[in-house]
Amino acid sequence: MDDEETTLALIRYYCYEKYYNHAVNAAKDAQRTYRGDPVYSFFHAYGTLMQDQIEEASVELHTIRDSRDVSLCTLMALVYAEKKKTNPNREVIQELDAKVKEDRKSASPKSLYYAGMLLWLLGRNDKAREYIERMIKLSNGSREGIILKAWIDVTSGKDTYVKKAGKCFDEGLKERADAFALMGKAQFYEYRQNYPGALEVVNQAIVGFPGFLPALVKKMKLLLSVQDWENSLDAAHRLLQKDKNNLEALRMLALHSLCRDGDITETVKQLSNLISSLEILEPHNPELFFRMSLAFTRVCGRNEKVIEQTFRMVERAFSLAQTDSDLATELGYQMVLQGRIKESIKWYKTAMTLDETSVAALTGIIRCQLLEGQLKDAEQQLEFFTEIQQSIGKSAELLYLHAVLAVKKHRPQEEVTKLLNDAVETHLSNLHGLPVGVEYFEMLNPDFLLEIIKEYLALCPAKPPAQGQPPPPQLQRCSALLDTVVRIVPGLPQGVFLLAKVRYLSGDIEAAQSSLQHCLDQCPSYADAHLLMAQIHLLQGNFTLCSQSLEVCLSLNFEIREHPMYHLIEAQAKKKMGALTDAIQTLQKAMSLPGVRRAGSSSKSRNKKVELSPADCVSIFLELAEALWLNGEQHEAAKVMQDAINEFSGTPEELRVTIANADLALLRGDTQLALSMLRNITPEQPYYIQAKEKMGEIYLNHRKDKRLYASCYREMVEKLPSPHTYLLLGDAYINIQEPEKAIEVYEHALKKNPKDGALASKIGKALVKTHNYVKAINYYEAALKTEQQSFLRYDLAELLMKMKQYERSERVLHKALAHEAVNDLPSLSDDCRYLVLLAKVQSKVDKNEEALFSLQRAREVQAKVLKRVQLEQPDALPMQKQLAAEISAEIAKHYASQRGYERAVKFYKDALVYCETDRKVMLELARLYLTLDEVDACQEQCFVILKNDQFNEDATLMMADIMFRKQDYEQAVVHFQQLLERKPDNYPTLSRLTDLLRRAGKLEEVPKFLDMAEKYSTRAKFDPGFNYCKGLYLWFTGEPNDALRHFNKARKDNDWGQNAVYNMIEIYLNPDNDTMGGEVFETLDGDIGNSTEKQESEQLAVRTAEKLLKEIKPQTPGGHVQLRILENYCVLATKQKANVEKALGVFTEIANNEKDHVPALLAVATAYMMLKQTPRARNQLKRIAKMNWSIVDADEFEKSWLLLADIYIHSGKYDLAGDLLKRCLNHNKSCCKAYEYLGYIMEKEQTFRDAALNYELAWKYGNRTNPTIGYKLAFNYLKAKRHVDAIDVCHKVLDAHPNYPRMKKDILDKARAALRT
Repeated sequence: MDDEETTLALIRYYCYEKYYNHAVNAAKDAQRTYRGDPVYSFFHAYGTLMQDQIEEASVELHTIRDSRDVSLCTLMALVYAEKKKTNPNREVIQELDAKVKEDRKSASPKSLYYAGMLLWLLGRNDKAREYIERMIKLSNGSREGIILKAWIDVTSGKDTYVKKAGKCFDEGLKERADAFALMGKAQFYEYRQNYPGALEVVNQAIVGFPGFLPALVKKMKLLLSVQDWENSLDAAHRLLQKDKNNLEALRMLALHSLCRDGDITETVKQLSNLISSLEILEPHNPELFFRMSLAFTRVCGRNEKVIEQTFRMVERAFSLAQTDSDLATELGYQMVLQGRIKESIKWYKTAMTLDETSVAALTGIIRCQLLEGQLKDAEQQLEFFTEIQQSIGKSAELLYLHAVLAVKKHRPQEEVTKLLNDAVETHLSNLHGLPVGVEYFEMLNPDFLLEIIKEYLALCPAKPPAQGQPPPPQLQRCSALLDTVVRIVPGLPQGVFLLAKVRYLSGDIEAAQSSLQHCLDQCPSYADAHLLMAQIHLLQGNFTLCSQSLEVCLSLNFEIREHPMYHLIEAQAKKKMGALTDAIQTLQKAMSLPGVRRAGSSSKSRNKKVELSPADCVSIFLELAEALWLNGEQHEAAKVMQDAINEFSGTPEELRVTIANADLALLRGDTQLALSMLRNITPEQPYYIQAKEKMGEIYLNHRKDKRLYASCYREMVEKLPSPHTYLLLGDAYINIQEPEKAIEVYEHALKKNPKDGALASKIGKALVKTHNYVKAINYYEAALKTEQQSFLRYDLAELLMKMKQYERSERVLHKALAHEAVNDLPSLSDDCRYLVLLAKVQSKVDKNEEALFSLQRAREVQAKVLKRVQLEQPDALPMQKQLAAEISAEIAKHYASQRGYERAVKFYKDALVYCETDRKVMLELARLYLTLDEVDACQEQCFVILKNDQFNEDATLMMADIMFRKQDYEQAVVHFQQLLERKPDNYPTLSRLTDLLRRAGKLEEVPKFLDMAEKYSTRAKFDPGFNYCKGLYLWFTGEPNDALRHFNKARKDNDWGQNAVYNMIEIYLNPDNDTMGGEVFETLDGDIGNSTEKQESEQLAVRTAEKLLKEIKPQTPGGHVQLRILENYCVLATKQKANVEKALGVFTEIANNEKDHVPALLAVATAYMMLKQTPRARNQLKRIAKMNWSIVDADEFEKSWLLLADIYIHSGKYDLAGDLLKRCLNHNKSCCKAYEYLGYIMEKEQTFRDAALNYELAWKYGNRTNPTIGYKLAFNYLKAKRHVDAIDVCHKVLDAHPNYPRMKKDILDKARAALRT
C-alpha cells in the first residue's frame, strides 16, 4: 500500500466533504512526515482559507507560490482568497488572473492536475475537466489524471458525463488498488443506484486500506441507502471504536435513535455528543454545523428537546457566518416549529436584510402571517409569488400556503384539494432517484408532509364511512403519504398516529387499532392516541374499554381535561350506555372550554396549544343537541341547534348543522321536513354529497322507495360527475340488488379513471354476483392485457380455482410470478399471496410435491416481508406474522399427509414462533404428537390450550385419549363426561368415547351415554350422528347386522355419511372380523366356511360393498388413497387368483408411492397370504411391527400384528406370536381375536385352564355371539373339567345356532356324562 497516496486520498476526501479542519490536521501530519512537499502545504492553506482564515491562508500560499507543481493552483487559490475578502482589491485580482493565464500555457502535468483538483473542489466541474483533459494529454494518459477526471464526471450531476466515469475508474484501477479511485467507483455505483455493487467496492477499500476511515463511513451510508439500519449501526460503532469523535458515526447513532426507535432521551444525548465533537474537530465550519442539524429538525415531530439542540447548532453556525441569510432563515423556521411566531418573524426579517431576494425567508414570513391571521398581507405576498413563479420555479411550500389561505377564506373544497395535491407532487418530485440517507430525510421533510396531511384530514368527514362506502379520495392520498413517512421514519409517533387516524376514518378499524397500539408502545403518554383508541372502542361498542382508554389518557396527561375531544368521546360513550344526563353534563363542560365557541380556533391553556378542528367543534354542538332531544328536552335541543347555526353560519360546517337538523326532524318522524332541509344544499356547497346520501338513506329506510333512493345518487352524478360519485352510484345499485346497472356505472367510471384498481375489482365482483362467471373471467383477462390492473391477477386466479379451471388458474399465477427479483414490500406481499394461492390450486389437482415447493417459496418470501415490515410498517407486523404462521402450518399439513411427521412437527413449531396463541396450530401439533405417541408433548400442548379455553372440545378429547394411553381410565372418562354433560348430543365426542371405551375394554359403559343422548333430544333416534355412534357400538360388540342398519341411517348425511359408508364396506367384506389371509383358524373353520350358501352370501356382500364404494367422494389426497385400497380389497374378496394378483399390483404401487403407509403394507401382506406367499407377507408385516403405533392407523396396526401372529403360530413360534398379541391388547383391551389366538396357543400347549380364561375374554368382548369362539370355550372348559360352565356355553350357542356342528356330540353330551359319573 502506498501510504503517501492514501494520505493524499484522505486529504482530498476531507476537502470534498468540506471537513476543512480535518483536512488542515491531516495536511499538518503529512507535512511532518513528508517534509518539503509543497502539495501538503497547499492543502493546509486551502483548508485554512475555507474556514475564512483568509490572512493566514494567503501568507502560506505566498510561501509556495513558486513551487512548480503547485504554482498554478496556488495562484488560483490566491484569486479566490482575494474575492472572499470583505473589500476585494480588483487590481490584485486582475494581476493574479493574468499570471494564471500566462503560467497555464507552460504548466507541467502535475501543475495542471492540482489546478484541476482545486477547481473541482470549488464546484467548477467544467473548468476542472478542461485542465485535467489537457493534463492527461500531456502525460500520455496519467493514471491519477484519469481517476480525477472520473471524479469530476461522477460529481457533475449530468448523465452523459457520469456514464463515462465508470470506465475511467476501471482504467485507473487496472494497475493497482487506489483508495481515492475505489471511493469514486463506489460513488459511481451509488449514482446508478447499484447499491450492492457500491458496497462490494467499498468492502475492497476497507480490506485494502484498513486505516482509511472514509471507506467505512461510505459503507455505513450505503447500508442506510438499502435501509439496513442494523448493519449501518454496526458500521457506526466500528467507526467510533477507531475514532471516538467521528462526526458521521455520531450523527448516524442520533438518527437511528430518532428515526427508528423514537427514543428522544437517547437522541438528545447523541446530539449533545455530536455538538461537542463538532466544536472540537470543526470549530470554524458554519456550513457543517448547519448541515448536521437539518435532518433532525425535520424528522423530530417538533420535539422541543431535539429542536433545542438543533437550534444550538444553527445558532453556532450563524455566530461564525453572520452574513449568511440561509442560516437566519433556518433559525426562523425552527422558531415556527416551536410555535414562537414573533421571534420567527424577527429572524426571517434579518434574513431578508442580508439577502432581499431570499425566497425562503419571504415564504417564512407568509407562513407567519397566515398563523397570525394576517390574511390580506399573506394573500398579497402570495399573488406576488404567483407572478414571478416562472423565474423561481414551482415551490411545494408556496402551494401549501396557497391551500392554507384557501381554507381560511372558505374557498371550495376542490380548490383546496387541488392545491394540496400539487404541493405533494412538487415536494415528492425532489426525491426521485435520491437514496435513503441524511439528505433524503431533509428533502422528505416529514414535518411538512404531516402539515399537509392535517389539511387533507380537515376536508374529510370526522367519522368512518358507512359499511361498503369508499373513503374520500383525500384519505387515500394521506394513506400513501403516511405509508412513506412511517416506512422511512417509524420512530415518529405523530406519523404513526396520523396513519391510525387515516385508517380509522377510512373504515379499516383493525389496522387503525394495530397502528395505535404501535404508537402507544413507542410513546405511552401520547394523549391523542389514547383519545383515538377510545373513539375506536366506542365505535366497536366496547364502552368499558373506551372508558379505560380515557382514564389512562387522563392519568398520563392531566391537561387532557382541557381538550374538548376528551369530553366529546366521554359523552358519546355515556350516551351509548344510556346515561343521558351524565352525557349532557360532560358535553356542557366541553362547550365551556376555550376554542369550542370560536369555530376552528385553537385555545392556549397553560402554554399548551389545543388543536380543535371546525369539524370537531360542530360535533360537540350536534352531540349535545341530540342528547338533549333523546332526554326529552326538545326545547333545549332546539336552542343548541340555533346556537350552532349562528356559530357556524358562513362556514363549510354550517351544512353539517343543516344535515343534523334533518336528523332531528327524522327523530320527530317528520321525513318531509328533513327532505326539504336537505334539498336546500346545492351542488357547489361542501357536504352536498353527504346531504344526498342522507336523502337516499331516508328514501330507502324510511320511505322504502328504491327508485327515489337510486335517483339521489343519479342526481349526484349529473351535478358532480367524478369517479367518486360514479362509484357511489354503482354501490347504491349493488345495495338495491341491481348488479347489472352497477356494472354499467362502474365501467363508465373506469373509463374516466382507467388506473383505479378498486373500481376494476368491483366490476369483477359485480359480474360474479350476477353469476356471469364467463364474462367476469373475460373482463379480468381484458383488464390484465392493459397491464394497468396487474393486481387483478389474484382475483382472476381465485375465480378460476372456484370454477375448477385449475390449469388456467395455475397459468395465471405462474405468469404473475414470472418477473425479475423484487425487494419492495408491496411486490413481495403480492408474490406471497400468489404462491399461497398457487399451492392451493396445485393441491386440488394432486400436485403435492409442487404445492409443497410453492409453499416453501411463499415461506421464504414471507420471511423477507417480515424483515421489511418491521422497518416500514411495524403496525402491520401482527397480521404478517399471522400469514407466516398460516404458511408454516400449511407446509406442516402437507408433510403430515405424506407421513413426514418429524418435519410436520418442525413446521408447526415454526408457525407457533410467529403466532404463539394460534389455537388451531396448537391443536394440530398436539394431534401430531399423539400420532407419534409422544404423549407428554401432546399433554403439554393440551394444557396450554385448556388454560386459555377451558371447554375446548378437541383438546379435551385429546386429554381423554392421553389418559387412556396412560391407562388412567377414570380421568379419561371425566374429560368426556365434562363435554357430554354439557351437551349429551355431542356425537363427535360420543363416537370418540365409544372407540376409546372399546380400547379400554369397557364397552359395557357405552349404552349409558347413548341413553343420555336419547333423553336429551326426542329426535336423537333420527339423528345421523346418534345412529353412527350406535352402529359403532354394535359393530364393536359383534352385532354386524344391527350395526349395518344404524350405519345405513347415517349414510346420506354430509358429516357422518362418508365414515358410515367406509364402516359398512368393512363389515360387508369381513362381517365376522376374521384375520383376512390368516391360516390358523382357516383349517379349523374349513368345514363350516366352505358351504355353498356361505360362499353365495359372501359374493353378495362383495357386490354390495362395490356399490357402496361409488358413494365415497374423498376430499383429500389421503382419502383418495384410502378409497383405492378399499376398491382393491373388494377385488381381493373374490378370492380368485387373477383378481388377487391384480389387487396386489395396486397395493404395491401405493406402498411404493406413499412412504411407510401402514394400510397399503397390510394390504400387500394380505394379498401375499392369499397367494400362499407367506415369506413375502411376513417381510411386509415385520416392517409394520418396527414402526411407531399411531392412533390414525390403529386398526391397521392391530390387523397387521394379528396377521403376523397368525403366521408365527402356524410355524410354531408361540413366543413371538404372544408378544405381538400382548401388543394388540395393550392398545385394545376388547380385541377378541387376540384373546382367541392366545387361547389357541394355550390349548396347543395343553394348558386348558389358561386357554379357557382367554377364550372366556374373547367370548365376553364378542358379546357372546360368535359360535366358533363359544365352541372353543366350551371345549376348553370340558378339558379343564369345568363341566357346568361347558354346558352353559353349549346351551347359549345352540339357542342361537341350533344346527351348529359337533357341539352336542363332542361337548354337551360328554360334559353331561362327566357330571353323571
